[in-house]
Amino acid sequence: MLLERTRWRYRRMTDAQMARLAPYFPKSHGKPRVDDRRVLSGIIFINRNDLRWRDAPADYGPHKTLYNRWKRWSDKGIFAQIMAGLAAEHGEEKMVMIDATYLKAHRTATSLGVKKGGVAA
Repeated sequence: MLLERTRWRYRRMTDAQMARLAPYFPKSHGKPRVDDRRVLSGIIFINRNDLRWRDAPADYGPHKTLYNRWKRWSDKGIFAQIMAGLAAEHGEEKMVMIDATYLKAHRTATSLGVKKGGVAA
């Protein structure tokens, strides 16, 4: 499903994409989870466009839901399992991956040190 807006372009994951990722999602216990497709599409949109969680378009659901799911799945290693599983399916023997969140955090911390009178790295 493709949703168009004046400034933004929202995209939902396809059935085929979700079918490939479904084995990596944790099982729901108790209360059913909010739609995985919508939430995962929102997380990807936020990361791809380098937005704050609160700037998430309403089409992806509440920003708090997006953040909570991202945090919980990150802590459980779900995203790492997805990446490893997709890389294994591809058949590449060597792959170099860069954790962009680490680079961004490091870059921010480094620039804060310089701004606040710290030693430049």
